[in-house]
Amino acid sequence: MTDRLRIALAQANPTVGDIEGNLKKARTLHAEAANAHADLILFSELFITGYPPEDLVLKPAFQADAREAVEALAKETAEGPAVLIGVPWVEEGYLFNAVALLDQGKIAALRFKVDLPNYGVFDEKRVFQPGAMPGPIPFRGVRLGVPICEDIWTPDVVECLSETGAEILLVPNGSPFDRDKPDRRLNLSVARVTESGLPLVYLNQVGGQDELVFDGTSFVLNADRSLALQMPSFREAMVMTDWTREGDNWVCAPGEKKLAPEGHAAVYQALMLALRDYVGKTRFPGVVLGLSGGIDSALTAAIAADALGPDKVHALMLPSRYTSEESLEDAAEVARLLGIRLDSVPISGAVEAFGSATADLFAGKPADTTEENIQSRIRGVILMAISNKFGPMLLTTGNKSEMSVGYATLYGDMAGGYNVLKDIYKTEVFALSRWRNQAVPEGALGPRGRVMPERVIDKPPTAELRENQKDEDSLPPYEALDDILSCLVEGEMAFEEIVARGHAPEIVKRVEHLLYVAEYKRRQAPPGAKISAKNFGRDRRYPIVNGFRDAR
Repeated sequence: MTDRLRIALAQANPTVGDIEGNLKKARTLHAEAANAHADLILFSELFITGYPPEDLVLKPAFQADAREAVEALAKETAEGPAVLIGVPWVEEGYLFNAVALLDQGKIAALRFKVDLPNYGVFDEKRVFQPGAMPGPIPFRGVRLGVPICEDIWTPDVVECLSETGAEILLVPNGSPFDRDKPDRRLNLSVARVTESGLPLVYLNQVGGQDELVFDGTSFVLNADRSLALQMPSFREAMVMTDWTREGDNWVCAPGEKKLAPEGHAAVYQALMLALRDYVGKTRFPGVVLGLSGGIDSALTAAIAADALGPDKVHALMLPSRYTSEESLEDAAEVARLLGIRLDSVPISGAVEAFGSATADLFAGKPADTTEENIQSRIRGVILMAISNKFGPMLLTTGNKSEMSVGYATLYGDMAGGYNVLKDIYKTEVFALSRWRNQAVPEGALGPRGRVMPERVIDKPPTAELRENQKDEDSLPPYEALDDILSCLVEGEMAFEEIVARGHAPEIVKRVEHLLYVAEYKRRQAPPGAKISAKNFGRDRRYPIVNGFRDAR
């Protein structure tokens, strides 16, 4: 029996499918843990494949490569620390979400995830088999309980481990970020510690993966529910935790408690990390976007400059006859403040050419949104041409309010590879812009100080596709629109409940209708980071053909 244990916590950023790269990262961290005289290093859920692997994990070749990688890493534990690492594992014809203990040159133990999440962004029941209730893993005289992520969101698995003699709970996680998630994780972990009387290590993945962003924010709770340490948010880190046996209990020595960002700071850092990893992991050299002089494109450009560096952001101003001098000035000032490249490509000639080409077909018809959309699509074609010719990924600049009600043009301003603000309502776009003008997010590569002139924030939003156009010509004021949308999307509230909040029934009815009929557009929209409790795409899955209306 040992009275001391040193456990390394590897809060790392794997890439889904890059088994060789993830193995290399694990080896590097294992060597660092060895140099720090750790007994054990803990990695996050399914680290060797990256999380979530989705249907990729069903490929037999992928399963075999993951197993070979873990077997190779196991041989390297003959000397140095043991490893607890997540891996998909096939046993008796069934595929499990597993954690493997690698020790003394071999795979010493396996434990399988019991509670497979099948809600929101998760679909684990369609690819994995649930494991049996686990017992603890004996390790150097200590009995380690290893519930995997969702296994601690309900009491059963931890209760089983406690009753079968576990002494320390080591929990590998792949828990995506949303605004309220860090507090929820801590609260449920406190509940499991209270019920079991056991200390708990919560080790979370960090990094962006498609529409998900993982914030890390790993922590350790002692059996008395005190916070022993907390790791940083939105960046990789590894810490050594020192444990001693005090009577019948194991206690983690106090460590650094990194304060997790909150509010606008947390959201902004999540957007930065999601974009940085999406561009980096898909191996694009940078990004290009249309810079209109409006707030959405200005904030998108700022996040891109902060995430990637100003030298990797190329902006284009694409003025038409409706573009105001104010917009030209504001776009130029945003580019100057951010230090990004800005080119101007007027579209008036292209608009005239389209007008000539369709003149006979459109004869006798008044101008309407058709002509407005042509302008947007011309801009999309030019921006995609820059992407094709020089290689940067095209960013779209629409927000969640616009995506909700279809205030966007397919194959126009919706054209692109990634939408930074996809899960950010317009009112939060204003708030984030004001916040960024006064603060510099941790890890930002962009400039200190202002990133856009105040006029960009203060002026009424407009698409500038016709004379004197304003967003509120077509939509309710954003304060009302966003509250209604939040009620419908995140809250799934009934029509009467929303009206009771003070909204006019006819406006609620119209917004609900716009939300439903825009589903076909959202199905064709580029991905963007999940920030809210219910984003479009992975969380909210509504039918395109939909005859239901709550507001009658």
